[in-house]
Amino acid sequence: MRTPTRILSVSALAAALFVGPVAAASAAPAPTHTGPAATAVTYRITAVGDICHSDLPAEAYDTLDLIDQGGPFPYPEDGQVFQNREGVLPQQSTGYYHEYTVETPGSPDRGARRIVTGEQTDEDYYTSDHYATFDLIDFDC
Repeated sequence: MRTPTRILSVSALAAALFVGPVAAASAAPAPTHTGPAATAVTYRITAVGDICHSDLPAEAYDTLDLIDQGGPFPYPEDGQVFQNREGVLPQQSTGYYHEYTVETPGSPDRGARRIVTGEQTDEDYYTSDHYATFDLIDFDC
């Protein structure tokens, strides 16, 4: 069982009650106009899936333990701010998310697997495809 290292906000709790624990979604306007007369705006909806803690690869447990301990981390990039440039995770202010490497056996470099943490308690996301998709880690299963 992980020791919570982040604080759950009241608004996040309320959102979880209304949205549910399975997915978090955000809508970001994608500009579609080319001039002042254009009025159509489309929205790109992104969603985050979920993954049971027990379904994570073994190396992810090592990374989560290091995060809880505050390091030391095997790569200098670990713990750096994750910018969410892909817009897959819910929009937050810069500095809200941080990323950590999940070792990939046989990979000559850091590989594509990461844990990205948010500021809320147990707001940890796993990606196996270098930020194309994310799953919120469910620590209750």
